[in-house]
Amino acid sequence: MRVGLVSDVHSNRVALEAVLADMPPVDTLLCAGDVVGYNPWPAESLATVREEAAATVQGNHDRMVAAGRATGVNAMARAGIEHARETLDDPQRAWLDDLPRSVTCCDGRVRVVHDHPDPDRLDHYTRPKEFGPDLLGDEDVLVLGHTHIQHHEVYDDGIVVNPGSVGQPRDRDPRAAYAVLDLDAPSVTEHRVDYDIDAVVDAVAASGLPDRIGTRLRDGR
Repeated sequence: MRVGLVSDVHSNRVALEAVLADMPPVDTLLCAGDVVGYNPWPAESLATVREEAAATVQGNHDRMVAAGRATGVNAMARAGIEHARETLDDPQRAWLDDLPRSVTCCDGRVRVVHDHPDPDRLDHYTRPKEFGPDLLGDEDVLVLGHTHIQHHEVYDDGIVVNPGSVGQPRDRDPRAAYAVLDLDAPSVTEHRVDYDIDAVVDAVAASGLPDRIGTRLRDGR
């Protein structure tokens, strides 16, 4: 069974379309949260993820947009959250609000969370240096997002993987990131794909969002 993994789309429709077009055939698609925030296309990105992904968990931006509160974030993040809040309709905000924090799927073999598997560590950035078999529970594969850093590790007990960010990579590689999990192997293949960043920069400016939301994409940070 082949599973497509995406995370941190952050309302970047252009990057999401490039990822889905580049992705090899998979049996199902999973999203590790933060569908919205930052970029100009929250409604389009939400609609695509809702249609394409078999399961999606709630990221911190999803939660703040649903709640109508942007707390503990910088000005760029706040602007993106407010833009999404204003752009989405009531059913779309309700969908974000109803997203679970954690999902176990693929016959119990895969668990997806946005930040950290410990429910007491909400919004914790689980960076690659923190990856370890201790993060795994009964699942074979733990899928994380939130850091926008693509990375995976294979252990005797299973795999921990962050597919990276579709819409706002922060690992100095501006290309949109995703991963494909082969549960039969088991193994993970990391993927990157170019997309029209200039189109996003122009759309950010046209929408009235802070210019830096777009221009930072050129540096992958």
